[in-house]
Amino acid sequence: MSKLKKELNLYGLTMIVIGAVVGAGIFKTPSDIAGVLPNHLLIILVWVLGGVVALTGALTFSELGGMFPKAGGVYVFLKEAYGDLMGFLYGWAILLVITTGALAALGMAFADYMTTFFAMSDMGKSALAIALIVVLTLVNITGVNITQIFANVFTGLKLIAIAAIILVGFIFYNPEVQLDFSMQSAPTDYITAMFAGLVGVLWSIGGWHHASYVASETIDAQRTVPRAMVIGVTIIMTIYVLINLAIMFLIPIPEIISSEKVVGDAIASVSAIPRGGELVAIAIAISIFGTIGIYTMTAPRIYFAMANDGVFFKQLSYVHPKYKTPVNAMLLQMVWACVLVLFWGSFGKLINYVVFMDLAFMMLAGLSVFIFRQKRKDAHRPVKAWGYPVIPAIFVVISLMFVVSTLFGKNTTEQATAGLIVLSVGVAVYYLLGFNKGQSELEDEDILDSDF
Repeated sequence: MSKLKKELNLYGLTMIVIGAVVGAGIFKTPSDIAGVLPNHLLIILVWVLGGVVALTGALTFSELGGMFPKAGGVYVFLKEAYGDLMGFLYGWAILLVITTGALAALGMAFADYMTTFFAMSDMGKSALAIALIVVLTLVNITGVNITQIFANVFTGLKLIAIAAIILVGFIFYNPEVQLDFSMQSAPTDYITAMFAGLVGVLWSIGGWHHASYVASETIDAQRTVPRAMVIGVTIIMTIYVLINLAIMFLIPIPEIISSEKVVGDAIASVSAIPRGGELVAIAIAISIFGTIGIYTMTAPRIYFAMANDGVFFKQLSYVHPKYKTPVNAMLLQMVWACVLVLFWGSFGKLINYVVFMDLAFMMLAGLSVFIFRQKRKDAHRPVKAWGYPVIPAIFVVISLMFVVSTLFGKNTTEQATAGLIVLSVGVAVYYLLGFNKGQSELEDEDILDSDF
């Protein structure tokens, strides 16, 4: 039996939630969102809506996390609710698109911000992104406690930097910026625009469920995992709204839209802060560095769990004898993320691709709460979804609306279709390689009760 090790506590896991979410997104997407929603009120509303989606999701997943405190998180929820094929497809999408795509995007975003200090060619930026992914994967192989320390330090640093950015915006408010919280400047098709803006918001706020991936390495997981997700999402919601207000207090919407480094440009507009743009670049680099570190640790637990269940390559269930980490799963993810860096494309297209697939699976996972309430009425639920059935229904409905709007949207259908093709290939792989027949000799109870 391959065993992991229990070392994560509530504080460490909450820092992992925050660190997994607060990466490059909040520093890059505000300009894209303002481009489709050039109205102060709608910008704040779309960030609040994204926060509501995440919070309702965290409240919903709190019940699932308590029911299944195992390695793999969402994979386990989907497998238990819909069967092995659905669980396999989620792991397949995580490996080929969702997490590795996010790692590629984060690595290139880190390299982009480093050009503030060093001139680099496109090849040089790709090399830096790959080096970062490789180094942080190797660091995380040395143990989950290293990741907990890593998350605590870098998430703490990024929160300090974000607090400073927010304070600058509120203290040095530019009176020449005319804030308009009416609907007069709103686009006529603002509902459609809201869904377009929601892509960037959900990209920026995605990742809170990473806490569920490492449940089997968490102390008192049935209570700690749900609490960490809810606490983390609440903090993130507050931070994101305040950052957007700080930006809007410093520069007008046309400047927000045209800026490629919007937070840095906003701080640089304050004459009282010399080299403000460079300071922000350092803060963003720290933020991205910390998020890559967390992603290289959490998602491989899915491939590990799949291998233990016999629905993925058995070599991925191998645990390092000294460090007690799923080393093969971590190395596989590292290699594929580096491949994606080499074939790097448009940031906007990539996030459409990633968010569409991620939200589709999140929606199905949220729906599983209703399935388990019917099929497993007597199951032990140390934590129940607050506001059931309304809160889980809100999460499922909003996620479904987003998935449908992305599939049939003017500028997003291509990426959504590509996602469906990846899943179709996954179905073929599942049957052709015989994963539908191979079940692990390990019992779920062994995984649950093992001394991780």
